[in-house]
Amino acid sequence: MRKIVLGAVALLLMATAYWHQDIVRLYKVTSLFSEEKIVQNFTHMNTIFNTKPIKASSTAPFSFSENPEPLPTQFTYQGMNFDMQQYLENSRTTALMVVKGNAITFERYFLGTAQNDLRISWSVSKGFIGALAGIALSNSEDYSLDTKIVELVPTLQGSGYEHATLKHLLQMSSGIAFNEDYSDSGSDVNRLKKILAFGGSFDDFATTLTAERPPGTHLKYVSMDTHVLGMAVRAITQRPIETFLQEALWQPMGCEYDANIIVDSEQQPMVLGGLNATTRDFAKLGMLYRDDGMFNGKQLVPAHWVSKSITPDAPYLMPGKRDNASTLFGYGFQWWLPVDADREFFALGVYGQFIYVDKKSNIVIVKNSANTAFADDNYQSIHKAIAAFRAIATSM
Repeated sequence: MRKIVLGAVALLLMATAYWHQDIVRLYKVTSLFSEEKIVQNFTHMNTIFNTKPIKASSTAPFSFSENPEPLPTQFTYQGMNFDMQQYLENSRTTALMVVKGNAITFERYFLGTAQNDLRISWSVSKGFIGALAGIALSNSEDYSLDTKIVELVPTLQGSGYEHATLKHLLQMSSGIAFNEDYSDSGSDVNRLKKILAFGGSFDDFATTLTAERPPGTHLKYVSMDTHVLGMAVRAITQRPIETFLQEALWQPMGCEYDANIIVDSEQQPMVLGGLNATTRDFAKLGMLYRDDGMFNGKQLVPAHWVSKSITPDAPYLMPGKRDNASTLFGYGFQWWLPVDADREFFALGVYGQFIYVDKKSNIVIVKNSANTAFADDNYQSIHKAIAAFRAIATSM
């Protein structure tokens, strides 16, 4: 009996050693959003997940000038006044940066985080893949917005994406059935999280999805649409996403810091939300789109693509009340438009990540957060954030 027990213990120790990394990762994933760890986790994602590097510009880094201005003390939302500092605290802000022109007018880091921390973007990443799609298509004579995704990714033949085009993916109107509820443990978006925890392929996951309506008829936010868009960009460019991002955007924008992006078991980047970068480098994407695809005197993204990206072109994409709409926000190509938008648009990530752009004020605002109450009251936190950003933009 003693030999049997010792043998079982030895096997257990061997198994624990063999699967130690997976066990640790599973623990970290299950505690990813816990109140006591979320801030640390959101600035150290490379210690939890496998990542690939994106190298900063070593030859021409872009440095901001500085012209400090105070934030407004209050802003109005739904007819009530709110204290700005209290709002930043209550929404668990970890970084807030305001850029007017090329100058930083406000920059502050909270909750023990620092300027050079690499912060998880979540779905703010979608703005980057949207830009890469525009660059890829502008350099291609063979493909257009109307190209069917299965022409580029034949493995999706027979899936819910069979009749979707590149434009449908860009506009979140693929018609795919997808549950994006982070609070539902069985939702599709949480199935994606399990792939990161236990291993698997996002590409393979895409082939399992089915359609619930014809593409191009309804706005429904489906994060997997952006991953499939990334598959298409890979096919068009015949290059790894992280390489294309580094060479077509990251280094030409003069990004000052190395970034990284989460990858799955097949080493494919999580383009739908896995980019980790500094707040300053996130601001540069906002500046690029604010300035019609030009950055520091160079046209990196075609101006017509930027215009399409921030201009809804169908009734079901317009901001405001719409029939059967689940959100009041409008949508372009991977960018949101607020209600009553006046040359404004924004990229949005869960738990309170924002790149907000106000073209009329020449302003870009980046807000990073670890707000576990982000989804409360039917995502009223997003509307409240836009009200705060508008007050900031108007004051500077």
